[in-house]
Amino acid sequence: MSQQDIVDAALSAVRSEPRIGPHFRPQRLELDGQGVMTVEAEVQSVAQKRLALERLAATPGVVGIVDRMHVTPATHMADDGVADHLRRRFAEELAFRNLTIMERRLGQLELVRASADGCAGEIDFEVEDGIVTLDGAAPSLATKRLAGVMAWWTPGVRDVINGMAVEPPEEDAPIQVEEAVKLALEKDPFVDAGQIRVGARGAVVRLTGLVKSKGMRETAEADAWYVFGVDDVINDIEVRA
Repeated sequence: MSQQDIVDAALSAVRSEPRIGPHFRPQRLELDGQGVMTVEAEVQSVAQKRLALERLAATPGVVGIVDRMHVTPATHMADDGVADHLRRRFAEELAFRNLTIMERRLGQLELVRASADGCAGEIDFEVEDGIVTLDGAAPSLATKRLAGVMAWWTPGVRDVINGMAVEPPEEDAPIQVEEAVKLALEKDPFVDAGQIRVGARGAVVRLTGLVKSKGMRETAEADAWYVFGVDDVINDIEVRA
């Protein structure tokens, strides 16, 4: 297959995904001579971004992806506004009480809040063009994943790049993903987490249970997609008023 044949096959694979559809039109979709595909696109949700990346990566002839795909935010906000929300969100989160919170501005790290009871790690964040980059060191995978979810919750965010290290290192597993999704649902004030059950097989999450509104069902699914490492979400939650 030629490079263009591979690009065409990749684009067809993405458009054939029902949750994305034929209207996916990337600004750039190119394959270099080493099989690395670069994609630039605006999509409507994290679900569409993750699904598109999965379909592109699974295309025969593609050996790597350069991801420049961003989510169109429901609320547009300047970087200063996004950063202000993140400062408050991270500083007030009880699960981050033992973490130092730092913000990178103009290439320099500035202290947002020191850890309260002995430093167990550090969250360094930066906001540029609506893209949040997370660095630093988390004491657990759950902490790293929660920081990513909370960044996605912030108005105006177009993408989250979660480069936090986990120290000491932990081996990832489906149970870790499952627990991270449960934690995200418990932290979300718009979700009745007690009515939702979470299961994970590999990187695929399945949600079941009974909620009172379609909005809560959709919010629960979005929270699952926000968790770092989730490749697909099967939403079997029922709605009963």
